[in-house]
Amino acid sequence: MAPKQQRTQKNTRIVESGRIYITATFNNTLVTVTDDAGATIVVSSCGMHGFSGTRKSTPYAGTVTTDAAIKKATEEFGLRRVDIFVKGIGPGREASLRAVRAANIDVGRIVDITPIPHNGVRPPKVRRV
Repeated sequence: MAPKQQRTQKNTRIVESGRIYITATFNNTLVTVTDDAGATIVVSSCGMHGFSGTRKSTPYAGTVTTDAAIKKATEEFGLRRVDIFVKGIGPGREASLRAVRAANIDVGRIVDITPIPHNGVRPPKVRRV
C-alpha cells in the first residue's frame, strides 16, 4: 500500500491593491487579476463559467466572468483597490467595466492598452487577372 500523501496548506497572502487586466476579443473575454508587481492571483475566462461557442462573445458572459474574478480576488486575497487595464474591442469590454464599477472596490484609474498598428504589415501586391 502506498503511504498517504500529506497535503501542504496553501498560504494565502493579502493583496490589498492590484491590477485588473481585461482582454476583450471578438470571441472571448479574459480577466486577469494581479498584484502591483504583476504576479497573477486570479484568472477567469468565459469558457470557465459554462459559456461556449458564440455565447462566449456576449456582454453577459463578460459580466459573469468579471464578477467571478473580482469575487474570488476580494474573498480569498482581500483585494480593495485596483487599476484597470483594458485591451481589445470585443463586446465584453464595456460590460466588464460596468461589473467592476458595481463591485465594492476602489478604482484608481482605467487605462486603454489596445495595441494600435503604426502602418502594420506590407499589403499584398496588386492582383492581376
